[in-house]
Amino acid sequence: MILHPAVIALICGSLLTSAIMLYASFFALRIIRRWDLASGSELQLELEHRTYLISTIMACGMVFQALSLFLFIHTADSLSTLFKGAMCAAGTLNLNMFGYPLLLLKLAIFLLAGLWLIINHSDNRGYDYPLIRVKYLLLLGITPLMVAESLLLGLYFGLMKPHVITSCCGSLFGSEAKGLAPALALVPEVPLLAVLATVVTALLLSGAGYLRSGRGAVLFSVLSLTAFLCGTVALFSALPVYIYALPSHHCPFCMLQRDYGFTGYVYYATLLGGAVSGIGAGILQRFRRIGSLASLPAFQRSLVIGAMLLFAVFMALAFWQVWFSELRLT
Repeated sequence: MILHPAVIALICGSLLTSAIMLYASFFALRIIRRWDLASGSELQLELEHRTYLISTIMACGMVFQALSLFLFIHTADSLSTLFKGAMCAAGTLNLNMFGYPLLLLKLAIFLLAGLWLIINHSDNRGYDYPLIRVKYLLLLGITPLMVAESLLLGLYFGLMKPHVITSCCGSLFGSEAKGLAPALALVPEVPLLAVLATVVTALLLSGAGYLRSGRGAVLFSVLSLTAFLCGTVALFSALPVYIYALPSHHCPFCMLQRDYGFTGYVYYATLLGGAVSGIGAGILQRFRRIGSLASLPAFQRSLVIGAMLLFAVFMALAFWQVWFSELRLT
């Protein structure tokens, strides 16, 4: 185990959040089975009072889990100097079999935690908590993932061996490497950027149409997911070669370092934030007919505007990088 302050913070925070999630899950089961707002029973009053506390604690836990993704990536990158062969987070994550599965799991939790926060916020704005069963069912789905994340986190950091020689990002994402990530790196850069620009343009037009008419939230949600997937592929294929000005360098982690202005964090934050906001706006569409959620359309508009801004920033930064890069692909 590496006794690094960030490692200790990640493990302690993850264990605490998992414990809270397990406790909240038992409460969620009671809510799902016994919640009846029309009842004036002692049990119902207890559930109503306790749900305030549980929702507040869960919101804090979900925010921590979302932010811990960036802390984890930053920690993996900063630890790369301790291991032979590692030049960035790519090599550190490859130290054992748990690194990359843990990263994927944290990405999934980030998206689900963001959607939970959106549903929880919407539910709290209704006087009769119309989405309480929905958000607690989602909580029951997230809890096993968070427990698994705590286990993988402990195994990943606990099984780090200082004497192990790991691989650099050049070999992990090179043309001779095998796996999904190297395959994504082989996607042609210029056509991919054209597809990404088309999808983001369609997303912005769809968002403008929704803001004008109040319709098309589901289409906007689908386009947000599509833009997220295209942007993710671009972070392996098109964008790294322009950022590093090297046609063979496809690492999505080196851009997190000071030498490249920490631009990777902006790419990841805008892409993930845009996906959560856009998908969340579409999910809320099915609840607009609930009478106590009269404020829901205004919240959806805020989510749509947020997603449009975040994807626009991602796209603007990407094309600024391409335009001013020293690399020119023909």
